[in-house]
Amino acid sequence: MVASMHFHGAMAQTTHVVGDTLGWTIAPGGAAAYTTWASQQSFTVGDSLVFNFMNGQHDVAEVAAAAYDPCTSTNPISLTTTSPASLTLTTAGTHYYICTFTSHCQAGQKLTINVSAAATTPPSVTPTPPPSPSTTNPRTPTSPPPTATPTPTTPTEPCPPTSSPSASPPTIVTGSTTPPPPPSGGASSFNAILPASLLAIGLAFLNY
Repeated sequence: MVASMHFHGAMAQTTHVVGDTLGWTIAPGGAAAYTTWASQQSFTVGDSLVFNFMNGQHDVAEVAAAAYDPCTSTNPISLTTTSPASLTLTTAGTHYYICTFTSHCQAGQKLTINVSAAATTPPSVTPTPPPSPSTTNPRTPTSPPPTATPTPTTPTEPCPPTSSPSASPPTIVTGSTTPPPPPSGGASSFNAILPASLLAIGLAFLNY
């Protein structure tokens, strides 16, 4: 971008060859020749003036307005003695140029020009395109959670008691005449008590 800007700036500047093919010399028509040439030009800050002359026979000096009419060459603003002399116009306003060789300025080798300020071109601004609309859907309100519906409970019928297959009713045997056997140990207890009883009875008789 920087290189492009410099290129366009250089193209906007104009190089003016003073007097065109006449060059910088004592013109046959005097100062009127350069006055006519200058009236056909448009000078802008940044442009350049090119003075073509014979080295050693002419020079070009920029002088103040007070030194222009009397052709005073002392204390010039600038002095160039070598051709071609290229002078850049750096300020707006009226500029004055003469040749300092004796009698050349009085003979009409002098030039005055009016320089305009450079036109300011505002920088081009590329409008920023508006942002594209978002593809996402706008936020939708959140639906409330569904209300839970209670499920009716079916009562459970009590189950009838079931008899355990292992519990069997007692079996009663009828018609048996056999008495149950005596409990074990009963005979031995009786046998042990009988001698003691007899002994007690015998002792009782002896006491009588």
